[in-house]
Amino acid sequence: MPEIAEVETVRNVLKKQILNKKINDIKVIYNKIIENNINEFKEKLINKRFIDIKRKGKYLIFETDNNYLISHLRMEGKYFVKDINDKIDKHEHVIFYFDDFTLRYHDTRKFGRMKVINHDMLNDYFKNVGPDANSDIEPKIIYEKIKNKKIPIKKILLDQSIISGLGNIYADEVLFHARINPFRLGSSLLLDDIKNILEASKKVIDKAIKCKGTTIRSYTSSLGVKGEYQKYLMVHTKEKCICNNNIIKEKLGGRMTYYCSKCQK
Repeated sequence: MPEIAEVETVRNVLKKQILNKKINDIKVIYNKIIENNINEFKEKLINKRFIDIKRKGKYLIFETDNNYLISHLRMEGKYFVKDINDKIDKHEHVIFYFDDFTLRYHDTRKFGRMKVINHDMLNDYFKNVGPDANSDIEPKIIYEKIKNKKIPIKKILLDQSIISGLGNIYADEVLFHARINPFRLGSSLLLDDIKNILEASKKVIDKAIKCKGTTIRSYTSSLGVKGEYQKYLMVHTKEKCICNNNIIKEKLGGRMTYYCSKCQK
């Protein structure tokens, strides 16, 4: 699943390719990707131009003069810029036609979603999405939100309403850098622990963005750019910690979790 660094990489790549180009037509092949009425979706975007691309957590936000196209890639979503005459791949479900190229949404699992909203609806749309994992977050705010939670801190970090953008890979890495065991309950964490987690989150995500994300399985950016952060992973998918202890691989909330029992307490 694309996490914050991968979505940011997609944003940066697409900004160089599609901004200020007129959308001449849109082909929707798999209707369930679109949360609007299909005709309404097309009417609000055809003959418009994307003037900016923003990001909130794992969401891409394509801006036109009076609307936003909100896109969530979910498990396997990707965008590709292709020639107009290129054959349509069986996993390409939404195609935006510009003068001399197309922007194609590709999703093998079909879990991704798109929705067009008016400018004045943006804050309300994201009212339940927490601050970005690499933003300057006040530790006391997060501490107050989780101090009574009797659930593991890793599950809390994956809750997008508390901090947005972290997925399985970066949650493992953030907790390693913060020296926090992923099974520690939120209620057991001190304010200093939260400070360490937020500092680690900013450090890990900023580095991952510079590396254009992490390529372990299927993630590539919109121009086929492969991430490089996998070279810096400390625990996720690893067998040995730098302390020479064996990395523990264990399921937590249905997700495989990697940690070092010696370094993380």
